[in-house]
Formats: sequence, structure tokens, C-alpha cells
Amino acid sequence: MYPEERQQAIADLIGRQGRVSVTDLAERYDVTSETVRRDLALLERLGHVRRVHGGAVPAAALTVSEPGLAERENTRAGHKDRIAAAAARFLPGSGGSVILDAGTTTSRVAAALPGDTEITVATNSVPIAARLAGMGWVQLHLIGGRVRGTTQAAVGPEALRFLEILNVDVAFIGTNALTIEHGLSTPDSDEAAVKRAMVRCADRVVVVADSSKIGRRHLLSFAPLDAVDVLVTDTDLDDTDRDRLTDHGIEVVTA
Repeated sequence: MYPEERQQAIADLIGRQGRVSVTDLAERYDVTSETVRRDLALLERLGHVRRVHGGAVPAAALTVSEPGLAERENTRAGHKDRIAAAAARFLPGSGGSVILDAGTTTSRVAAALPGDTEITVATNSVPIAARLAGMGWVQLHLIGGRVRGTTQAAVGPEALRFLEILNVDVAFIGTNALTIEHGLSTPDSDEAAVKRAMVRCADRVVVVADSSKIGRRHLLSFAPLDAVDVLVTDTDLDDTDRDRLTDHGIEVVTA
């Protein structure tokens, strides 16, 4: 493969995956790490990628757009199923309480709730509330407010007032993006405020996010990494990212 062909292939791969590491690229294209770094430097100068610690992300990794719920539901669905199954181990015992943030991965955590354990669930997600409303062992609290059409999540002053007085054992939080430098982020200010409040009222914070979110950042940060106890993600997580997250005191679980 000529250098130009390899560089184009690298740019295409980064565009599809969202983030790649120098080590993985060197193995994939059978070249040295130094060669990969030169390729990434060239691609960055051309405006195709942005270099980050240990690899690169798309030049447009900082985004303000947000796909709708239906589109996200079918994106990396298998990864999300496995993440939710692994996250279920962090559910509290009988009589415990949780927050389920709105999102396609947290909705799968809701589906993984055991049917023989009484639990209190607070959620701002209309789809999650609809799923749990008929389950007799779940004491359900639907957080009210204005419902965003994009995510079907309740946001705004009503939601924030409820969260100010809420205390739960575990919060299962989704995120649009996660970086070491900027923590967890999302494009919408109202949603960021609700997520921030959810993190504050939980004894333990479990973030559920597939690895495509790692290395990306959105417009509004809602929690630093030191607020996160556990990250449950998929096995595509880069080893360098895992090490850096672990160094920040986060328990990283891959599924």
C-alpha cells in the first residue's frame, strides 16, 4: 500500500470509528508507530483529523448536533445490549434506589432489572417510565418537566427541583461524549443541567456508554471524571484510554 492510500484509509477509518489509537493503526497497516504519527500529523494539517493523546479523532470531534432517539436506538445495538447486561451487576439489592438517565443504553439497563427484587426507580425518560410502569416490584418516580423531542427526556426547572431533594444509591448515566480533559458532555444545555443534578444526588455513579463516545466532546460538560465511579463500555475500548481512565480512579468494565 502506498503512503497516500494508507493515509486515506486511516482518515476513512477515523471517520467511521470516531477514535483510533496509534498502536492499533500500526498493527492494522503493518507500519511503525512513528510512521503512523507522521501520517496523523499530515492528516491533521490537511484538516481531516485531530490528534489526541495516543491517537486521533475526527476533526469535527467537537460537535453540537444530536441524532434522534430512533436513529440512536439502532446504532451499535449489540454493544449497548452487552453494556446494559454488564451494568446490571451494579444495581443495588432489594429495597435500593436508582436513577435511570434518559438514553438508549440506560433503557436497556431498565430492561435488565431483575423481576424478583423490589427497587425504587427515578427517571426522566418517557420510554423508560412506560416500560417500568406496569412492573409491580418497581416503585416508579417519573421526573417531570418539558419533554425534549430529540431524546424524550424531561428537562427544565421542574426536573431540577425534584432532583434537588432526591437521594439514590446508584445513578446510571448516559453521555454523548467523554474525554479525559473535559469529562462527560452533551450538546443541550437543559439536558446537561439535569444530568449534572442526577450525578450529584447519587452515592455511586455508573456511566454506560459505548466506546465510540470515548475521545469525543460536545459543547457542554456536565460532570468531571472524578464524579464517575464506574464506566461500563464495550471491548473496542482502546488500551490507552482504559489505562488513563483507571488512573483517574474509575472502575472500567468492558462487555
